[in-house]
Amino acid sequence: MSETPSLAAQAKAVLQKNDQGLYTIPAHHLYPHQWLWDSCFIAIGQRHYDIDRAKMELLSLIRGQWSNGMIPHMIFNPDTSYRRDHNLWRSWVSPFAPDDVITSGITQPPMMAEAIYRIGEKQALPERRSWYKLALPSLLAYHEWLYRERDPHQEGLVLQIHPWETGLDNNPAWISELHEHLLPWWIRVLQRTRLEGLAGLLRRDTKVVPADQRYTNIDAMAIFDAQRRLRRKEYNIDKILDHSLFTFEDLAFNCILIRANDLLLDMAKTIRAEVPADLIKRMKKTRAALEELWEPYTESYYPRDFVTHKLIKEPSIEGMMPLYAGSISKERAAIIVKNLENAHMFGPPHPVPSVPLNSPWFDANRYWQGPTWFNTNWLIADGLKRYGYKDHAEALIESSLELVQNGKFHEYYNPLTGEPLGAPDFSWTAAVALDWLITTKA
Repeated sequence: MSETPSLAAQAKAVLQKNDQGLYTIPAHHLYPHQWLWDSCFIAIGQRHYDIDRAKMELLSLIRGQWSNGMIPHMIFNPDTSYRRDHNLWRSWVSPFAPDDVITSGITQPPMMAEAIYRIGEKQALPERRSWYKLALPSLLAYHEWLYRERDPHQEGLVLQIHPWETGLDNNPAWISELHEHLLPWWIRVLQRTRLEGLAGLLRRDTKVVPADQRYTNIDAMAIFDAQRRLRRKEYNIDKILDHSLFTFEDLAFNCILIRANDLLLDMAKTIRAEVPADLIKRMKKTRAALEELWEPYTESYYPRDFVTHKLIKEPSIEGMMPLYAGSISKERAAIIVKNLENAHMFGPPHPVPSVPLNSPWFDANRYWQGPTWFNTNWLIADGLKRYGYKDHAEALIESSLELVQNGKFHEYYNPLTGEPLGAPDFSWTAAVALDWLITTKA
């Protein structure tokens, strides 16, 4: 009888199964393209068994970088069978889009710096410096774009123009805002007449994954309509901001940016590269501006509306992300950790749920409205370690790895039962598991 492969070997096999050569798809059938923060987590896993392949994963993201510095959240498989996806975005309507690569017109959480840095950690100093010298110019251009276009008033926080930019697509904060401000009349008619089921006929995701694990049809239509509006404005930020009813400053995105800024400066120091003084000034301002998202009554951080600066007080896993930023006080970190420990909030049998259990939005099976995800657990565990909560981090890693002991590396999991949900053989789940399995043994 053949011996069952180790969990690390099974995780590696998932990554190799999804490897397309230049990049790794998140999962077959449901996700045939390359995604920004997916590839960053994937590269963090790949670095443990093939450093050159991990580098290629990130360099393939850079090939889609726009001339203005933006790294898009999707780079499309160029095969003509995906013409519908290409036409949905029509990135070519923007003069900044690359001529030879078809991409989306928005970005995603800026995990590039973390992935570049983690690859560098695996190399001796000479090779590390060479890698940083190769990757840093594109990374620097991306961060400069974020501040130039997404912080127009130089207030410190960068704004997002679509829920997909947050990576937490149907987070209650953005779905509630979409319903309040940007639900077009035709969707409201379908909602009132209960004909929204017609939208399901056009959806690819619910043909692969059960409908109760994805967006509702109304939410899916609202999100796609918001994307169509951006395309109509040619992804031009001036046109978007001129008449926008839906721009926001996402908490998780800005927390990831704070950490990315710190890592960028560290890498620049390693190769003695100059970072513009104005950019450094704006990076510092982001750290300070994060505290504007703190609400003292509920003792929590929230995202906010870009125009009104009103906090959007829908509790979610976003409230955990200041741990990853590493910029908040130890006192506020301790409050977040208490929420993690609370069995009625973020401490179910299989943490960390994407929405707390005591939220009216909580749905244990539905995408970012309840399930546990490996990538956010990785961010939280990393933040816990840096704040000195080593035991908490180890417990979170251990409980997460228990979810994949049966070799089922799924997209997300029911936080109450541990049931695997979403797409099977999911790349970042395998990559994060592999990273934990190797680094916790070291």
